Amino acid sequence: MKILIINGPNLNMLGKRDEDQYGSLTLSAIQNIIEDEFIKDEFAFFQSNLEGEIVTEIQRAP
Repeated sequence: MKILIINGPNLNMLGKRDEDQYGSLTLSAIQNIIEDEFIKDEFAFFQSNLEGEIVTEIQRAP
């Protein structure tokens, strides 16, 4: 199965903000966990802080 995961505003800051409040995992680390857990599936990851880019990515998806 092919799965597109879209991450929105500020998620690129994971692992860079206050660890006590937000944790220490980066977005890349979370993506690796997902791929390791669901090895039979194919993932595409997209992150943007801009709503228009997110909408465009959704419209591009098959």
